[in-house]
Amino acid sequence: MNRNKKKRLTLLQRRSLMGYLFILPWFVGFILFYVRSLILTGQFAFNKLTIDTVNGGYILDPVGFENFRYAFQVHGTFKQVLTSSVLNMLVDVPLIIFFSLFMAMLLNKKFPGRAIVRAIFFLPVLLNSSAITAAMEMSRQMMNGGVSTQAAEMAASGTANLAFSIDYLVDMFMNLGLPASLVEYIEAAVGRINDIIAASGIQIIIFIAALQSIPGSMYEVAKIEGATGYETFWKVTFPMVMPHIITNVVYTIVDSFTESDVVNLAYDTAFNEFNYGLSSVFSLVSTVVTCVILVVICGAIQKRTFYYN
Repeated sequence: MNRNKKKRLTLLQRRSLMGYLFILPWFVGFILFYVRSLILTGQFAFNKLTIDTVNGGYILDPVGFENFRYAFQVHGTFKQVLTSSVLNMLVDVPLIIFFSLFMAMLLNKKFPGRAIVRAIFFLPVLLNSSAITAAMEMSRQMMNGGVSTQAAEMAASGTANLAFSIDYLVDMFMNLGLPASLVEYIEAAVGRINDIIAASGIQIIIFIAALQSIPGSMYEVAKIEGATGYETFWKVTFPMVMPHIITNVVYTIVDSFTESDVVNLAYDTAFNEFNYGLSSVFSLVSTVVTCVILVVICGAIQKRTFYYN
């Protein structure tokens, strides 16, 4: 009798099935579009591609590792651009994660106008679209008429005052005995504060969702036990959002490289210089570097991650 009964899925199996269904559209798109592009990119990297203007299509002439040798030994800017992109990413990612978590904790509290403030922090994501960026650039060019001289003088004055303030703060931190590497990191972070805020919209939303998923009973227990706000953050909030920190780290690293100078260099090499083989090398190298960074950072965070079921 029991053999005729249909075997029901457990709760864990149902959740796993929902997870697979959730990533199914991405997986199908990855197989249909990205895998083929990745194979072609690897093929172009080891060949010299010539456009066939007579019959259409392209012709591949094998060159082995010549494109890789040219990229690392002959090309004048690739190594410098790749290094600067990696360093900028290492500066931006921790700051974006910390800033996003801090703002999410503030925006998760109840206060008048909370929805408007949340929308303001998400606006940079919308303003980064190409259409809006082009419109803002056109508006800026049209406004460079009668007020250009005055605006330039004000900008020069403001830049001078800002440089003086930053130099003063750097000297003060150095006199306090802080490590030079830490002071340089803070200085680089201050110089890129606009980019950090503009790149934090999606991460803030993910962290707000993570904070809202934490059971309120955990905070009640911490309050009953007499935990301070500092202890509650490190013992309750931070461990519970750790899985979402991994998600935001992956998103931030990938987003940082898609907007980096390496991608622009590969694009210009392919569509302006028509050197598709060298452009493919730039793309492959940046992809491998991104994957290595993701494996190292996510592996280190994964060991300290707590998953709540």
